[in-house]
Amino acid sequence: MSDFVQSLRLWFAPQRIRDEGETPDYRFSLANERTFLAWIRTSLALVGGGFAVDQFLPDLRWGVRVGLALALLAAGVLCSLRAVNHWVRCERAMRRGEDLPGSRFPAVLSLVVAVVAVAMVVVVLFGWAGR
Repeated sequence: MSDFVQSLRLWFAPQRIRDEGETPDYRFSLANERTFLAWIRTSLALVGGGFAVDQFLPDLRWGVRVGLALALLAAGVLCSLRAVNHWVRCERAMRRGEDLPGSRFPAVLSLVVAVVAVAMVVVVLFGWAGR
């Protein structure tokens, strides 16, 4: 738990990462930052998709519409939080000369998006009205 708390503190004080290990090749740090930005773009797209489902599918049964919207919104929130956590973990690993951390998050995110996509296929095929 203390490693998580330390990592969380680094989210808001990234200059403290410089106290660890050696400075990596700047190209690796910049690549890590580009990966962070890609995760943030993904997060924004998921949040936008959640709002779109809620706002543009009013004829969809309320529970289905809200469930799909909340799944996308939750995935967007998790993705944005994971982005900064992954950035910190990778930056620390590079400075320490360790292997980059592995993550199951891409698989979980893919499954959530796939489930929502399958649900939307069902909605498109069988109509929106909840009759």
